[in-house]
Amino acid sequence: MKTCFVGDFSPTEITNPLFAAGAIDVLFEDTLSLFDGNDVNMINVECALTEADTPTKKFGPNLKATPEAAEVLAKVGFTHATISNNHSYDFGPKGFTDTVKNLKAAGIAPTGYGSNAQDARKNLIIEKDGEKLAIVAVCEHEYTYALENRMGCRPFDEFETVEDVRDAKAQADRVVVLYHGGKEHCQYPSPRLRRLCRALVRAGADMVLCQHSHCIGCYEKYQDGHIVYGQGNFHFVKPHKLATWHDSLVVTYDTKTNDFDVIPIHNVEQGIALTEGEHKEEVLAAFARRSASLQDGSWEKGWQAFCEGNREAYTNIIGNAGRPESSDGANHAFAHYLDCEAHTDVWRTLFKTSHYDNE
Repeated sequence: MKTCFVGDFSPTEITNPLFAAGAIDVLFEDTLSLFDGNDVNMINVECALTEADTPTKKFGPNLKATPEAAEVLAKVGFTHATISNNHSYDFGPKGFTDTVKNLKAAGIAPTGYGSNAQDARKNLIIEKDGEKLAIVAVCEHEYTYALENRMGCRPFDEFETVEDVRDAKAQADRVVVLYHGGKEHCQYPSPRLRRLCRALVRAGADMVLCQHSHCIGCYEKYQDGHIVYGQGNFHFVKPHKLATWHDSLVVTYDTKTNDFDVIPIHNVEQGIALTEGEHKEEVLAAFARRSASLQDGSWEKGWQAFCEGNREAYTNIIGNAGRPESSDGANHAFAHYLDCEAHTDVWRTLFKTSHYDNE
């Protein structure tokens, strides 16, 4: 099968009216050719496609978009979508079920969700010409994940997810894991994330794509599996102080040959476009340098520097919580940072026990 995977999709104040109007040429410019002729085009829908107007209580923005966006994605050529991420439950059960309903109505098959935590552990199996491809879509613990008695996204579990990948490999010729996690705006994986992605390959994953970081990370081929630690935003057009917000990689993967490739794209004024010329060379060269750092060990310095740059924020989260005078918001922030794997990765780097200094 010829497959194509893209990163985070969330219409914004700039683009949402264009999705409502069906302005495909403006929104996607010359990227439309990327989706022609593929058997599978898969997107990460990182928002609720709903008209619901009651946001859930959380840290960070509550993202939603016009339901018509699903029809636009179908016309572009998207066949499948993961909704296992930290924003699809932003407008509660109504917004969540609307998202599933609108994707299905447009002819796009959603995955990465369920009526409860156990139900969410369903792998998507795609069959074509006698070949089977399994998609395992999971997210870290950040507000949207399903509970034992509540609908939601398929949560990553350090024990169950590895088992699910192993089971998927027993059912299918190829397995792709979509992991919605990793620290936002960090172009390097945490030590835990790297160990995890390698473990997923050993369990049977042929490709692991990490999404959520909103920036292009790095790549390694481990054993015979492909791992991308950060694909970047696909279609998330808005002003942002970080230049890395605006670049992304489209991943193409041939399930028969195990051939893998990346194609850079970037935000433009009202949509996205192929990255060409000097900009393309710069993006790919930086990607190659970070990828090489995984082999020589210098990536750990990049991760450490990122964590140190955020030390004050994490120290404040800890210091402001758990005291008699602490506000509900401060306690909630601590609980959120403790719940989410990406945040605890930073904590573990910044606050090591004395054991690390013992000789």
